[in-house]
Amino acid sequence: MGEDVGSARTARADRILDAAHELLLRWGYRRVTIDEVARKAGVGKGTIYLHWRSREQLFQAVSAREAAAMTAAIIAGQQQDPAEVSLHRHYRRLFIEAMNRPVVRALYTRDADTLDAFLHADSHVRIEEIKRQINGDYYGVLAAEDMLRPGLDHDALDYALPTIVFGFFAAEPFLPPTVELDLEHKADCLGDTIRRAFEAPIAPGTAAVKRAAAKCVPIFGRLADLYLTQAYGDEPT
Repeated sequence: MGEDVGSARTARADRILDAAHELLLRWGYRRVTIDEVARKAGVGKGTIYLHWRSREQLFQAVSAREAAAMTAAIIAGQQQDPAEVSLHRHYRRLFIEAMNRPVVRALYTRDADTLDAFLHADSHVRIEEIKRQINGDYYGVLAAEDMLRPGLDHDALDYALPTIVFGFFAAEPFLPPTVELDLEHKADCLGDTIRRAFEAPIAPGTAAVKRAAAKCVPIFGRLADLYLTQAYGDEPT
């Protein structure tokens, strides 16, 4: 009985999130109201507040659910091919996954018209800090397996790597029509930049790569769980 209630609650939450996702992309954050989401989802306005305490929290949940799906795809890639755990392959895959998911893409490109003040919300800032800790664990595994450049300062990596990655996202709206690279080619450019800047000059052995993947899958699993927790009505801790 309890499982049935939980499944029904999750299904209802997904229906609301689907409606909010569609309206967010159609009209942007500032124009979408809870009333419109409720109407689109076929539920009462009060039902939405059974899941999320505010409009802001609802739209954070929309992005968190999409980010959870993106992270799950990254994990699946590492399970299928352990070489995906390397720094350049990981961010290459992240770029492709994010660019194919409109709300996540808006987060990375800082599309204020879509997400507006949501980007500066306290809970979003908390999630970003937890992500930083998780990424630190990931970098630690790579360093332990000699998959990063010797002597690389991890504090500098925390600054330089996001700067490069966000730069590739941020450049998108400003690229002239004459730049005719497809998404895969752009991702290759990002991966090559990261590999040259941060990875060890000698490629790691197969055993090291497999060990790193085995350790990193649960690390990224924590990130997926974090997003799912936020998506279905709870705050990150």
